[in-house]
Amino acid sequence: MSKRITILGSTGSIGTNTLDVTSALGPAYRVVGLGARRRWRELAEQARSVRPPAVAIADPSLAGELRAVLNKDTELLVGPEGLVELARRPEADFIVAAIVGAAGLPSTVAAVEAGKQVGLANKEALVVAGSLIVPLARRTGATLLPIDSEHSAVFQAMAAGRREEVRKIYLTASGGPFRTWSAEDIAKATLQDALRHPTWSMGPKITIDSATMMNKALEIIEARWLFDLDPDSIEVLVHPESIIHSMVEFRDGSVIAQLGTPDMRTPIQYAMTYPQRLEGCARRLDFSTLRRLNFEPPDPARFPALTLGYEVARAGGTAGAVMNAANEAAVEAFREEKIGFPDIVELTAQVVARHKVVQDPDLETLLAADAWAREQVAGITKQR
Repeated sequence: MSKRITILGSTGSIGTNTLDVTSALGPAYRVVGLGARRRWRELAEQARSVRPPAVAIADPSLAGELRAVLNKDTELLVGPEGLVELARRPEADFIVAAIVGAAGLPSTVAAVEAGKQVGLANKEALVVAGSLIVPLARRTGATLLPIDSEHSAVFQAMAAGRREEVRKIYLTASGGPFRTWSAEDIAKATLQDALRHPTWSMGPKITIDSATMMNKALEIIEARWLFDLDPDSIEVLVHPESIIHSMVEFRDGSVIAQLGTPDMRTPIQYAMTYPQRLEGCARRLDFSTLRRLNFEPPDPARFPALTLGYEVARAGGTAGAVMNAANEAAVEAFREEKIGFPDIVELTAQVVARHKVVQDPDLETLLAADAWAREQVAGITKQR
């Protein structure tokens, strides 16, 4: 078995872990494309290491600097359309969609249109465009394989039965840095506080989403599309050890859980080698060190993002695009110290409430909803 792999978002944590996995798997797994938004130095270093036929940089202003240091045998594609072209190219049969946020949507859609195997590390793709991508994959024969640790766990656990036998899925959550904080302390949380994740090493945006638990709100919506589930059959469960990555309950009462260390290389490799399981490079569980596994229900009063996630999952249509974009804009405003930590979810909910949902939207409508939500957040932030 061999795979030719293109990594969209190669300079982020998922991208660099994917390169670790491909290196460990050996020459049968070859990287044929790398794409990034702005980090051209890291992209150039990766290109020198794995020597792919083509790379893409989304920001055209950085193309000159990147071109000057690339190997002459490596083709450079430029702009958002360059990422789309890279995703469509026939050289690759497996696309890792790891560009954070709505910026990764056009290239993900392009990969699905081309009928590729798509490893979804960008949860926003289905949050924003699940109503578009899932039917499109059915038409083109594309395969959607989750790389998110929680959805990978559900995907693996579902193999224990038939889809119609599933009663409920449990998405586990670490609880983030504020799991034990009071509402009063959370209201005063700083950027540095929000970036201190107790378990996972991730990028700043995803880490802040974990602090608000917006990451779980996004995952509820993603699971609704990926597994064709009613939102009410998706439950979030706080599990601070991050050993059980998610669980599936079947109608006979059996619960199947997927366990592993908090190491993203495991779900990345599972998606890349599916349906096979090969020797992995991720850290292994040491059961001699495990003393207990704890679970607790999340507190919606301290983490209102979860309630918003269920509302948006039920609404469907453009609601996911608006929630995702508003959250992205609010997180950026928080990182720039324009708003406080609790304002992230408050602003997002306010923009979602203003939006009139459009059902069965096309890509243009989804991108327009995304732009509208960002403008709304900017306007509210300016007023404050």
